Amino acid sequence: MDIIRAIEQQQIKDVTPFNVGDTVRVHYRIVEGNRERIQVFQGDVIRRHGHGARETFTVRKISFGVGVERTFPVHSPKIDKIEVAREGKVRRAKLYYLRNKVGKAAKIKEKAFN
Repeated sequence: MDIIRAIEQQQIKDVTPFNVGDTVRVHYRIVEGNRERIQVFQGDVIRRHGHGARETFTVRKISFGVGVERTFPVHSPKIDKIEVAREGKVRRAKLYYLRNKVGKAAKIKEKAFN
């Protein structure tokens, strides 16, 4: 079991801390043929799952009136960087209820700093 943990420890990279409810910009590296480009996916984090090298998070955004969700591994080598655009104030660990909300009802309050 310690061998597995040692291998996983090598895979883990230093990531910007973020929580469920935050609005994040994920810079994701895409390879098309022999070219490589970075695509930005911005949305609200609706869940974090797992731990260690297998940890994932799901980001939801509305694109042209359609809800789009994408799940990313936190420690993926294809993720260039994760930027926190806004910190949200939520009371739940999983924000699946946002799937049924439309417009202003789907907004997440911003965390107030005193």
